[in-house]
Amino acid sequence: MATDGTNHGAPGESIATGRPPEGMTAAVTAMMRRGSVPGLSLAVVDRDRVLLAAGYGVADRAAKTPATASTSYLWFSMSKIVTATAAIRLVDEGRLDLDAPVDKYVDYLRMPGMTTPNVGQLLNHTAGFGNPVPIRWVHPAGADPPDPDALLRRLMGRRRTYRYPPGQRARYSNVGYLAAGQIIAAASGVPFEAYVNQFVLRPVGMEHTGFGYQDGADKATGYVKASRIVDPLLRALLPGGVAGERHGPYLALNPFYVDGPAYGGLVGDVLDAGRFLRMHLRDGVIDGTRVLSPGAARSMRTIDQPGKPFDHGTGWFREPAKTPEQWVEHFGA
Repeated sequence: MATDGTNHGAPGESIATGRPPEGMTAAVTAMMRRGSVPGLSLAVVDRDRVLLAAGYGVADRAAKTPATASTSYLWFSMSKIVTATAAIRLVDEGRLDLDAPVDKYVDYLRMPGMTTPNVGQLLNHTAGFGNPVPIRWVHPAGADPPDPDALLRRLMGRRRTYRYPPGQRARYSNVGYLAAGQIIAAASGVPFEAYVNQFVLRPVGMEHTGFGYQDGADKATGYVKASRIVDPLLRALLPGGVAGERHGPYLALNPFYVDGPAYGGLVGDVLDAGRFLRMHLRDGVIDGTRVLSPGAARSMRTIDQPGKPFDHGTGWFREPAKTPEQWVEHFGA
């Protein structure tokens, strides 16, 4: 990553592109201090270009590796926007029907004794799924990944996986997006990850993002800030091999992946995230490559499903607001 070597006075600041506006560096530094954030990377884009790309602090405390715009992070739930984009691309291609019941594509998703939700309701979190805490739905990066289909089948075998009637108030659910991934695989005829790579990530030009760390990638180390006395509890809660060494007030996490690629499995840098945002800002096209039809891209940003704490659209959500401005967002962990 080329850099101009600029440093505006923040500890560990690394500017790759652009120049922070006055006061921004101080604001970021203060936010990191308040939140005990060891390091972060950010990118600001408009429809046409990257306006600012930078890193602050460290990606790894032990090695003192600086965080930069090319540091790779687990996307966690930000992956859902990419999953929703893949589903809508299949709709554009005529291979997926948002109004079809989910069991048309994956038979074991049928809701017993009630109306089965449709595919679109998975994407806007109105399908009626619960949201079990996924703290153990991870595995060490060096371990064989579990089969997402097996995880979903196991969840569907539990009581009350469907907790609410479909079509009611939006309730955020990782299970719904795990199901969406299996439906994308069934509708496309290829594994979920293969479809996303071929028809979303590569066309958008996201060369440093995928479902695993790329060779030679600068990895951000995950940390949990907690008292040393709770280390045994954290190690018991996390799957074996995920909890690492303690570094001062932080317990480090060894490299790991999320078990469900569709709800949280992407890994990549903020520059690629910026390209993805640019594609959506341009209604489905980037650098002359069309990924979604304009109408499909715009429809994803329609936030029309009330929920708590977020109102939802297709993939995107937004905190409820009484102002006339319109925006969409999504968080990760």
